[in-house]
Amino acid sequence: MVDLVSIIIPVRNGAATIARCLEAALASRYERFEVIVVNDGSDDRSAEIIKTFPCTLVELPRPSGVSRARNIGAVNSHGDILFFTDADCLLNEDAVEIAVATLSSAGRDVIVGGTYTLEPADNRFFSAFQSVFVHYAESRGADKSDYIPAHAMVLYADTFRKSGGFPEKFLPILEDVEFSHRLRRTGHRLILYPGIQVRHLFNYSLLGSVSNGFRKSKYWTIYSIHNRDLLADSGTASQALKLNVVALFCSILVALLALSTRDAWFFVIITVLMALNITVNRDLLRAFYRARGMTFAFAASAYYLLVYPLVVGAGGLAGLLSYRRYAGLLEAAG
Repeated sequence: MVDLVSIIIPVRNGAATIARCLEAALASRYERFEVIVVNDGSDDRSAEIIKTFPCTLVELPRPSGVSRARNIGAVNSHGDILFFTDADCLLNEDAVEIAVATLSSAGRDVIVGGTYTLEPADNRFFSAFQSVFVHYAESRGADKSDYIPAHAMVLYADTFRKSGGFPEKFLPILEDVEFSHRLRRTGHRLILYPGIQVRHLFNYSLLGSVSNGFRKSKYWTIYSIHNRDLLADSGTASQALKLNVVALFCSILVALLALSTRDAWFFVIITVLMALNITVNRDLLRAFYRARGMTFAFAASAYYLLVYPLVVGAGGLAGLLSYRRYAGLLEAAG
């Protein structure tokens, strides 16, 4: 008999996406699975929508955070294997099937993960940028993944129970990174298999993309300072992105010097910096082209090279300035 898989979905005010999420999860081609949705104190129509689907709904009386919602989902599960995803993600029909096959062939002391599809679930430019960027960043290091993202995280239920679960007193995000690092320290392997895919419902405008980049950079910086691995090559927090930030800020500084001194040689330095940056990030820029062609690649590359690093740099500075505020939580999480 094949293993029962518990698909666990936390939701907090997810009325706009939860129906499509559940439709996708329930359309899985895998033979035996259950879907458990943990409503984290939503005050919108989330619970009403969830009740129209053949799944298990667990209600939390008040917002308790995504980590606790996932942990409660695991407590209420019956599966041999847990598949964690998010309420704004649409599982591919073969995602569970591929995940179980990958997990079964890898052994028990393993966490398996997947990534986003190249195309998002909505057709907006900034959603497409984010989907390609995350897919590329997570897939390129599949053989040496630093963490497994919770939008597609798969592991044996007994492994999860022994781990203690996701950290419930932690940063607002990155609980999946902390969980991955904690299990790796106890001898578990992390395997990210790009064939396990979910489509994300970003619906990003420019403001949404900028806000997301700033927030993630802020908390990545806080976590990385605590971990003493600020320069590590870690998924979306790649060394290439960090070079991108440094290159743009240095170019701005050199441009200001050029304007103040009227020395044209400073522009040679800017050209060298940008050429180096493009060379290091060339595979991502190619991924933009392969995903949607030349027009998209030009716009996405311009955004990535000239705007996104300003956002990430500002978020990093905010993280540096607010590190002490979160240091206690990080210490408590281990």
